[in-house]
Amino acid sequence: MAQKPSIPKGTRDFSPAEMTNRNYIFDSIKSIFRLYGFQPIETPAMENLSTLMGKYGEEGDKLLFKILDSGDYLSDFDEEQRYLITDIINREKEIISKLKNYQNNTSLIRFFESTKDDLFNIAEKKLVINEIIKKSEDGTKWISTLKLNTLKNEVINTSRDTFDNLLKKKIDKFVGKDKGLRYDLTVPFARFVVQYRNDISFPFKRYQIQPVWRADRPQKGRYREFYQCDVDIVGSDSLLNEMELVQIVDQVFAKLKINTVVKINNRKILAGIAEVIGEKDRIVDITVAIDKLDKIGLDKVNEELIEKGISQAAVDKLQPILHLSGSVSDKLTQLESAIGLSEVGSKGIAEVRTLFAYLDTLQLTTEVELDLTLARGLNYYTGAIFEVKAKDVAMGSICGGGRYDDLTGIFGMPGVSGVGISFGADRIYDVLTQLQLFPSETVDSTKLMFVNFGAAEEAFCLPVLAAVRKAGINAEIFPDKSKMAKQMTWANNKKIPFVAIVGENEMLQGKINLKNMVTGDQQLVDPQELIKILSA
Repeated sequence: MAQKPSIPKGTRDFSPAEMTNRNYIFDSIKSIFRLYGFQPIETPAMENLSTLMGKYGEEGDKLLFKILDSGDYLSDFDEEQRYLITDIINREKEIISKLKNYQNNTSLIRFFESTKDDLFNIAEKKLVINEIIKKSEDGTKWISTLKLNTLKNEVINTSRDTFDNLLKKKIDKFVGKDKGLRYDLTVPFARFVVQYRNDISFPFKRYQIQPVWRADRPQKGRYREFYQCDVDIVGSDSLLNEMELVQIVDQVFAKLKINTVVKINNRKILAGIAEVIGEKDRIVDITVAIDKLDKIGLDKVNEELIEKGISQAAVDKLQPILHLSGSVSDKLTQLESAIGLSEVGSKGIAEVRTLFAYLDTLQLTTEVELDLTLARGLNYYTGAIFEVKAKDVAMGSICGGGRYDDLTGIFGMPGVSGVGISFGADRIYDVLTQLQLFPSETVDSTKLMFVNFGAAEEAFCLPVLAAVRKAGINAEIFPDKSKMAKQMTWANNKKIPFVAIVGENEMLQGKINLKNMVTGDQQLVDPQELIKILSA
């Protein structure tokens, strides 16, 4: 039976038409990045796991895709290492083979008592823990109440898991480094900066457009594989950088015609809040919980805070701060009264005040607001944080980011501050699709197709086709001599707006019959006129 084609959950295929729309997004974003002087880089899809672990908080670490080594890995090991690995594999085969041959519980359980294999003894302990087998009342032998096939399956599966886990540990030890698919582009970028510190000029402005992977539960607007479009500046503390990032957000979404709201907060303010409510050391737990406010509501956030050990008194002190309202100036004034005695909190307030003063000098089309409940769950943020949402579509954030003061420090290069934002291309794609904002024609689209009536017509059309392409116009010729209806249907399916029809009469006149596929109008033109019309 033929295998049914499928792809993993949380991933997607993209047709040519969809890729045309995706490239429209990427090209639009890149054009704005370049406008502000950012340069492109790329990093590998996989990183050493040590690079990724511990950078995204406990919940983020759980979503990392870890890579199991495959291929002819034994060829890289020395003779002793190969012996140890093959020994485990052979012992597993031998024990599993024996287990499969037992015909009753008594003989199977007798094997538990008689085997001296240390690996199976580990499996035996797991069977005891899981209450698959137990000691008899007098403690002299193993017993089980399970049916033979069930018991046999449990023993075999537990044994396999034991052998496989040990085998993986041995291989990991010999290989030296576990690997994982990148979770975002920011941490690999920090690694890149440190690794190539002598080859780049600071402040370093880079953009990067590549896929990332997260072992998340797939749902609307949430994928396991998706593209991020990142733009970062490292090596500068100036809040002018934050201002420029907001400008970039404004111009990108204006170009894409998406109405957005940019929410801004500062992690120093959140640290100040944690300090004044008496939970200074629980900033991570507090920010992770607050970050879920829009998703689960205030009551659930409060429950989570209590479950994580935050005192009820601290949770009560937090409530008025989460409900601050009014203009940016009003919120900051109220905030100063609430956390002004905290040094780090006061610094956060000053940074927000400066950033909004910069933004007030700009003519932004996007709405910008101070949202004191915005937390951004990632551990590495230390200053301004941003989140962007589409106003006309019910969806999560389509862009976000913030400042990180010492992300490079974990790679041995302390004191290098950076700030960046990431555009979620896949969510932006969904927004543009729902709002029907993709242009009908893009730079990827074929603008003209030549109908193919045979060898003579081909000979006439090919030089004209070459001239059209030389003029920068996307054009093609139907590859086979086919019925006119078939060729016109093909052009329609590809949404090609113009078709060039050349038959015997057109060749005698040195002309092309140009048909507009949208209006149905036709006109007889020479090659120069054809190029002029299509270039307009």
